[in-house]
Amino acid sequence: MCGIAGIHGWNPDQSEPACARMNAAQGHRGPDDEGVWAAPGIALAHRRLSILDPTPAGHQPWRDPSGDVLVFNGELYNFKELAAELGGSFETDSDTEVLMRALRTWGMAALDRFNGMFAFAWWSAEREELVIARDRMGIKPVYWSAIDGGVAFASEVRALLASETVQRKLNRTALVDYLRYGTVHAPDTLIEGVHLLPAGHWMRLQDAEVEVQRWWSPATAIGEVEPWQGRDHAVSTVRSTLRDAVRLRMRSDVPLGAFLSGGVDSSAVVGLMQEVSERPVSTFSVTFNEGEFDESPWSRMVAERFGTDHHEIRLTAEHFLGQVPAALAAMDHPSGDGPNTFVVSEATKAAGITVALSGLGGDELFAGYPVFQRSKKLLELRWLGSWPVGLRRFAGRLYAAGKGTVTARKQANVLAGDYFDLEHTYPLSRQLFLEDDMRRIWKGGKVPGNRVYSWLSKEIEPNTPGFFLPFYSKVSVAELGTYLGHTLLRDTDQMSMAHALEVRVPFLDHRLVAAALAVPDAWKEPSTPKKLLTDALGDLLPDEVTQRKKMGFVLPWEQWMRGPLRPLCERGLQALKRVEVLDGAELDRLWKAFLAGDARVNYTRVWMLVTLGDWMDRHGVG
Repeated sequence: MCGIAGIHGWNPDQSEPACARMNAAQGHRGPDDEGVWAAPGIALAHRRLSILDPTPAGHQPWRDPSGDVLVFNGELYNFKELAAELGGSFETDSDTEVLMRALRTWGMAALDRFNGMFAFAWWSAEREELVIARDRMGIKPVYWSAIDGGVAFASEVRALLASETVQRKLNRTALVDYLRYGTVHAPDTLIEGVHLLPAGHWMRLQDAEVEVQRWWSPATAIGEVEPWQGRDHAVSTVRSTLRDAVRLRMRSDVPLGAFLSGGVDSSAVVGLMQEVSERPVSTFSVTFNEGEFDESPWSRMVAERFGTDHHEIRLTAEHFLGQVPAALAAMDHPSGDGPNTFVVSEATKAAGITVALSGLGGDELFAGYPVFQRSKKLLELRWLGSWPVGLRRFAGRLYAAGKGTVTARKQANVLAGDYFDLEHTYPLSRQLFLEDDMRRIWKGGKVPGNRVYSWLSKEIEPNTPGFFLPFYSKVSVAELGTYLGHTLLRDTDQMSMAHALEVRVPFLDHRLVAAALAVPDAWKEPSTPKKLLTDALGDLLPDEVTQRKKMGFVLPWEQWMRGPLRPLCERGLQALKRVEVLDGAELDRLWKAFLAGDARVNYTRVWMLVTLGDWMDRHGVG
């Protein structure tokens, strides 16, 4: 787990100092070592968080005797198996050397053999070619920008800004995406001209040529799954694949543990870790004095069941509140949920852990969120489309007015529309500001189209692999490519790496993703929470865990924002009012409505505006 950066197309006298600035800007990602290498037309930089073979032998940029050079962020969990397949001797016990050998032996076909999370840049001296690649699920980020006569890239947006080669100009189209979803979807970012390489893609740079291609997608991956011989076969495959994913992700030469909330996903990871471990696993639970959002009884139950070396990190709401400014300062990309991950990561790192396994991804694969059943019910209601549109709109307005909530407004929007299929209903599920909100807040002319709708329509359009997926699997594809990929994984990366903590996610092993997507809906039907997953776990977990109601990470944000965080919120909103395409009067109205307790203006919508304004002001973006 590290930070990478580089510049293609410049001479060393220009590129080397720029790379040094980028390296310094993302130094928190790799406090153990750093390096910059430059030659005519290419410069590569690296910050190292030592996980495998922490000796100086693992220093990067890694140089091969052939003249090839590599910078690598992430982990190849199956590096030992790859090393055995490649044969010969290795100078180190690191996965970096294996990665380089694999690329030189198999070329880009090596990507299909990798099991891991990664973003790397490989300079081929023979071809004078730079290849940058990102892992299948987009766990590790890489951003890039065309600069004067070349291309710069880095693990973080702020590193590109520090290179002094990128203008700090706001991307208006991406701003609309952020207002709708509290994030920006690849390949855009909030900075005009800065791009996020999408998950499962690579790009090739040679002379002035830039080529970007997709090398993996969830929908096509199910072709790798053998035909099911019944539900029991699927259940056993899920269990064995998840167990092996956990086993591979326990490879580490530094202290390793697991987040344990007491929910199904994290408890499953911990139980399987203990199955394959010869000594007690270290588990970490962040608990609170406030009983309404304290999960310690369940995490303690799981820890006792498996005999883990359990650590309860008790936080007060006041301590969490005190960390909010630091969390905002750590954001490479604005996020409403980021502070939660920031505080948990800080506490885990302080307890002496450098690598932590997480249960992230279980809900997205095994229909754990309400959006799965809600989307299916809406599809079954498509007969309502035969009603006159005026009647549907009238009924929707009455319903929304009676409920007075954002959820009711979303349901009214679906009712007033002409389509009830997933492409049209799913984009509303995670939307924060709806289209009538956007028309009030946006002063930049016609509001750009919905990026989630256009992306999802292409993913599952007729005659594509996604079109033939089971319905719940289509919802999974939507979740993996939007909320998980651009909110949860982004938050996990930026907030954990702010503390030099590596987080590994066994549920996103590509073999498990493919298996889960290949399962028919009938076998995944959530008659109880994540039925297929809990059946696969057998008696691993107690009923109290598998049957408990899902509990989010809830904190008293509304009270804080109306109280001690009010000055911070007003500063963030004031910064946002300086953006000419946003209506300052509408921002004031939203803030006053929130302060007055208007249920139609929940704290999540206001807070994501605050974090956006704070981020723009902090980084001089406008």
